[in-house]
Amino acid sequence: MKKIMNKLLQLILVLLGITILVFSLLYLIPGDPAVTLLGQDATQEEINRFKEQMGLNASYLEQLTKYIAGVVQGDLGKSYIQNESVVDIVLSTLPATLELAIVALIIALLIAIPIGILSAVKRGTWIDYLGMIFAQIGVSMPVFWLGLLLILGFSIHLNILPSFGRGDPVVEALLKTITTGNLYYIFESLKYLILPALALGLMSAAFITRMVRAAMLEVLQMDYVRTADAKGVSDSIIILKHAFRNALIPIVTIIGLQFGNLLGGAIVTETIFAWPGVGRLIITAISQRDFTVVQGGVLVIAFLFAIINLIVDVLYTLINPRIRS
Repeated sequence: MKKIMNKLLQLILVLLGITILVFSLLYLIPGDPAVTLLGQDATQEEINRFKEQMGLNASYLEQLTKYIAGVVQGDLGKSYIQNESVVDIVLSTLPATLELAIVALIIALLIAIPIGILSAVKRGTWIDYLGMIFAQIGVSMPVFWLGLLLILGFSIHLNILPSFGRGDPVVEALLKTITTGNLYYIFESLKYLILPALALGLMSAAFITRMVRAAMLEVLQMDYVRTADAKGVSDSIIILKHAFRNALIPIVTIIGLQFGNLLGGAIVTETIFAWPGVGRLIITAISQRDFTVVQGGVLVIAFLFAIINLIVDVLYTLINPRIRS
């Protein structure tokens, strides 16, 4: 419990640092946001009125202090463009980003864990080489390039999947399918999700594959694994029960980090596939110089990343009791 409390304290300090950094970077961007938003034809009176309404006339420290006080109370300000609460705007797009990141992570795990285990068990064979070639390609290929290739192949040439947009949320479509018994709803939802989730998930699968292979290779050389083999324990039990379980600590670490990267990487993927998530919202807000929305979107992503790391730390103690002691 004490360790978790320390982690929570560190989490608060990290979020405070991120808040100050994001606010300061946007504050230092050259140009007057009031002039940019109102246009060159705006009168000085209109510009002054806008600055007064948005609190832009105050000094840097006054604006920063007010912003941090608002963040503590759950108020991220109002959008310059939409004149709505930033919290409401970000939260309306957050489910789409989480849905994309979770499905991408599931795809990554389904691909990476079997390939990583097989590569370790069949070390030095063609299976191992194929697995490592896949991992190397996945690590080297930028997500935007993979996304464009998927659109070119499945949307333009084969014309079997849409290249942009989002259907009904997966959970909502699944409930409709269960209540009506009609698979149309879930298929209609998934067909919009497959390409962006693949683009995002394949990149993470490459990183996780390498980590699973390395962790398994280390554990498979341990004495207790050789002893189990000498006792005649079946290969499947040795690999899954004895080896994979003890290799989980570094694997859980990389999975946690990758989920955070998926949330960050979703910014590019959502833009390519016109996925209505937080990432696309941030890109649109940057182009419109709607800085309060940019700050809110970045803070929410950073908050989720920090929470995931906290969960990973807690999982350490569950997986390995020695860490708990």
